[in-house]
Amino acid sequence: MRQQEVSIADIARVAGVSHTTVSRALRDSSLISADTRSRIQRLAREMGYTPNAVAQSLQTRQTSTIGLVVTSIADPFVGDVVKGVEEVARAAGFSVFLSASHNHPDQEMTVIETFHRRRVDGILVASSRVSSIHKERLDRIQVPTVLINSQAESQHQLLHSVAVDDHKGGCLAVEHLLQLGHRSIGYLGTENRPRSNRQRFEGYQQALAAAGISRRDGWVVIASGTDTSYEEDVATGQALLPRLLDAGVTAVFCYNDMHAIGALLACRERDIAVPQELSVVGFDDIQMADYVTPRLTTIHQPKVRLGHLAMELLLDQLNARPVRNHVLSPTLKLRDSTAPPQAEVLR
Repeated sequence: MRQQEVSIADIARVAGVSHTTVSRALRDSSLISADTRSRIQRLAREMGYTPNAVAQSLQTRQTSTIGLVVTSIADPFVGDVVKGVEEVARAAGFSVFLSASHNHPDQEMTVIETFHRRRVDGILVASSRVSSIHKERLDRIQVPTVLINSQAESQHQLLHSVAVDDHKGGCLAVEHLLQLGHRSIGYLGTENRPRSNRQRFEGYQQALAAAGISRRDGWVVIASGTDTSYEEDVATGQALLPRLLDAGVTAVFCYNDMHAIGALLACRERDIAVPQELSVVGFDDIQMADYVTPRLTTIHQPKVRLGHLAMELLLDQLNARPVRNHVLSPTLKLRDSTAPPQAEVLR
């Protein structure tokens, strides 16, 4: 049988004071003497009193909760972003509710609407697919919302965002391979993350053009938009790499680390030595990148910082402070999967 919760009325009866006095003492109100506040607060702890969050939210019109929508809890990118969000939220006295969209825009909107009905104070969405086509549904949700690395090509004008400069990341990856001496560089991308894929591919193209290299047929392979899990990302990289090898590339820039890990598996199946015969660069710098063999050279995203900034942006909105969007710079993380091309394959 469930034990009945201790109420303010119970504490008032034991303390011999009014309900109002207990309520004020528990809120640390200066209208109650310090001795009385201390006695009532001590008594509340001894009796096991737990504040009613629903009742408090009705009084303050705030629930001290935020909703965080992620693509999948299995996404290796998500963990550090969530860590960053929670660190800032906890320091500000907020709790975080987590839900997954599984890369489906309609499911994402459904989760956002559910959070709205739960009366969260704000919403964060990682890798959002929400766009201007959802304008009518978004207009009905009067909740401050921040997008993290939005994937939508057209963003609702009322939404704020934090993101990493994907274009710069693509440039950094290819410039590194060019500096090593590679001239035949492939790109393995995906349609499933349209905005970041486009920007990373444009960075790839810009770096090649700046080096005076014309991209050849077969150097670019873009996976269809059907992959929705990160296990499938590995399988995609594994399945598509042979097409780039057949095109004669000596190095490959992959959309993300999971694609790159799939490429490493494909090389192992074909007895292709990495980096001696093929250099591979990923994107994201997930923890696994440091444990595969060879350790993966990749473009580092400041994932914890993304979470910090997103939550800070949300707090700015909740406290009516000036708000501005952020674009963070990625960096190159050198490990063991890249090296100069062998002399016999230099063009």
